[in-house]
Amino acid sequence: MPTDEHCLRPPVLRAGDTVMLVSPSGPTRPERVARGIELLTGWGLRPVLAPNAYARQGYLAGGDELRAADLNTAFADPEVRGVICTRGGYGAQRVVDLIDMAAVRRDPKVVAGFSDITALQFALWRGARLAGVHGPGAAWLDDRTPLRSAESLHAALMTTGPVTVEAVREEETYPVRVPGRAEGRLLGGNLCLITASIGTPDMPDLTGAVLLIEEVQEPPYKVDRMLTHLRRCGALAGVAGVAVGQFTECADGWDTTIVDVLAERLGDLGVPVLGGLPIGHGVGQLTVPVGTPAVLDATAGTLTTSPAVR
Repeated sequence: MPTDEHCLRPPVLRAGDTVMLVSPSGPTRPERVARGIELLTGWGLRPVLAPNAYARQGYLAGGDELRAADLNTAFADPEVRGVICTRGGYGAQRVVDLIDMAAVRRDPKVVAGFSDITALQFALWRGARLAGVHGPGAAWLDDRTPLRSAESLHAALMTTGPVTVEAVREEETYPVRVPGRAEGRLLGGNLCLITASIGTPDMPDLTGAVLLIEEVQEPPYKVDRMLTHLRRCGALAGVAGVAVGQFTECADGWDTTIVDVLAERLGDLGVPVLGGLPIGHGVGQLTVPVGTPAVLDATAGTLTTSPAVR
């Protein structure tokens, strides 16, 4: 595993630590968050709801000022040691410019979430070089995130060992593979949010990075469009490898499948590509650190990432 001196790692969560549950994007369901609170409490953590965690304004979890205030409250409170997003949805990009990055740098805390939270992770990487955790939110759904998902999130938040995820044949993207081994910082997350970050200050330089991509409910032609845009703007020119997670419910009536698109758009980059990773919106979603050094071994079928916490 490569070493890393250019990454801000927050302290590992320990039993008794307070974690704040925030909703930076879409509105959440209290009954699902109640299950998440039960899970976090069982790990010895002390989950507390941000003041506006259950706010609603159309497709947003309250107005921009409320969502930004909750994030800044969590980052500024010395008693809060972790920030767990309830869910994704839409809206994080609307508030990231309001985050107090000085507070983030002064007292770094582990931030966990996925989907639309990719925008928040990108902003925290740009503003503080903060490593993050790409994993399920606190709005827990046992049918989609069973015991192995809970164990994976627990390990990423509360232990300091490397995280290894193996490609599994049951995943639809498993056939997408270009053998080889790549080392680089793991960056990325939801493909829509990566593409929507192009042209903003938050779009990371992917030169030498292992790019993580996953998606949900986007037909193959839209995934093709996003990957083509990443190619044409030069974002993939220096990438070291591509880790392909779950592409859940990404189908339409055309003969071209999501596997066809991923294989064609990624297969000629000249770098290792590994599909079949259970990372994303699908059943059995696993957790990985982002912003830390990783090894993508597409020949062996593994992604191993340094911890996001210290």
